Amino acid sequence: MTISLSPLILASRSPRRKELLARLTENFEAMESSFDEDSLKHESGLPPEELVLALAEGKARAVQKLPEISDEAIVIGGDTVVVSPDGEIFGIPKSEQEARSMLESLSGRVHRVVTGVALLRAKQCRRFNVSTQVEFYPLSEEEINWYLATGEPFDKAGAYGIQGKGALLVKEIHGDYFNVVGLPLARLARELSNFCGKSLNS
Repeated sequence: MTISLSPLILASRSPRRKELLARLTENFEAMESSFDEDSLKHESGLPPEELVLALAEGKARAVQKLPEISDEAIVIGGDTVVVSPDGEIFGIPKSEQEARSMLESLSGRVHRVVTGVALLRAKQCRRFNVSTQVEFYPLSEEEINWYLATGEPFDKAGAYGIQGKGALLVKEIHGDYFNVVGLPLARLARELSNFCGKSLNS
């Protein structure tokens, strides 16, 4: 399945989101968003499913407002959070101690990964979110130390990357694997198709 859309802008510099979107189409440009997501995360009080939608839309709108973006451009914004078993929202850890605390909280338990996506074109907006359940094996202190030493936890929500060495921490998942990586690809393909009125193979 592929979809031909032009111009298509990904409001993200995330290498993982770029790799995933490239599975759908190679005809897109990635642009970093200037949206201040930290203030929204800390002050909104929104539940995770609403927070990721607000963050995704905010990122997309910041890019859409750039003077070089045409009215015909479709801008895609995305944001992913990890919701701990205790209901705490985990973003990207800011220190080794914070990463360790996140991994200890997830050890041997089930958590949720929630990704929000926003599609913008001119005044049109479509938003959706996808949630995946992930269960970790019980992690020993040695395993956590090993994983921290890989460096993987420090640029990923929830302090792990399922597509990398973090896969060794995961016992099972229920839902979309790519959602955990950062972009629910199959759902995005269908939403884009509906948004643009084009079939997946056009």
